[in-house]
Amino acid sequence: MKDLSLFISVATLVILLGFITYKGVHNPAKTDLISDVEVASHNVIPEEAEDPFHPLPAMSLDLPVNASFAGEPIPVEIPDVYERFDRELQINTYLHSSTLFLMKRANRWLPQIDSILERNDIPVDFKYLPLIESALINDVSPKNAVGFWQILKTSGKEFGLEITKEVDERYDPLKSTQAACKYIKKAYKKFGNWTLVAASYNRGVGGIERAAKNQKVDNYYDLFLNDETSRYVFRILAIKEIAENQGKYGFKLDPGHLYKEEKLRKVEVKETIKNLIDFAKSQGINYKLLKRHNPWLRDERLTVKKGKSYFISIPII
Repeated sequence: MKDLSLFISVATLVILLGFITYKGVHNPAKTDLISDVEVASHNVIPEEAEDPFHPLPAMSLDLPVNASFAGEPIPVEIPDVYERFDRELQINTYLHSSTLFLMKRANRWLPQIDSILERNDIPVDFKYLPLIESALINDVSPKNAVGFWQILKTSGKEFGLEITKEVDERYDPLKSTQAACKYIKKAYKKFGNWTLVAASYNRGVGGIERAAKNQKVDNYYDLFLNDETSRYVFRILAIKEIAENQGKYGFKLDPGHLYKEEKLRKVEVKETIKNLIDFAKSQGINYKLLKRHNPWLRDERLTVKKGKSYFISIPII
């Protein structure tokens, strides 16, 4: 009985202390108002959304009015067209880190790509193709398509690129842009429609031509296509819209954070270089920098045949 009395006394004390603690922590006059405000703040769009360090709240987006590709209007009045465009705009708006770094790289490369397209009379909207093809990274696809424009070996040679063990100009962002221009011009002669040309860059001229003929239509937006090609043009449109209206979609990039075109000098090489590492050192740089600015050099040596020459880019540091 003594033990039972002791147990009851201890239990009563514990309950009393718990009640006092609860009252101190949950006294409405002290803390409930603050807690309620903190909780409520997560259920409304915060005023800080305009702060460049505050992420854009997830919300549905209005499609741009009068959207177009290469001057050709997007028929968003067609329900499936609306939904496909809407999907890609939503996805790329909320892929924050990927889209952010894409915009940073675009600042370095798009002006250079733009000027090549302009010289070749290609609509400037085509500059957005390499953004969705490669994210402006010299990558290799599972199908062995290479570089910014993801060019296959056969296509690269067809459009004038040198592709050997030591040299692969598909890795040269500017020379590969020239090759892409040749493809685009050839496809436009076939279709007479820039949107179909863009779609054909994904599926091939033959693939788009067969689909259009079989389905008896002559417009990308009327075609039933495989999922990748069905999304392809809308991915371009989404990136174009975000790139040209960054603040509207919550991307606030400090100009000082953007990647910039780097100053280079060109060295003409008319004789074989047996060791590119030593060559880099002779130019006052290291091999890493040589490869950064000349990714088309695929070996540690460069064989130069009689009558041929190469221009190697050297950073001015």
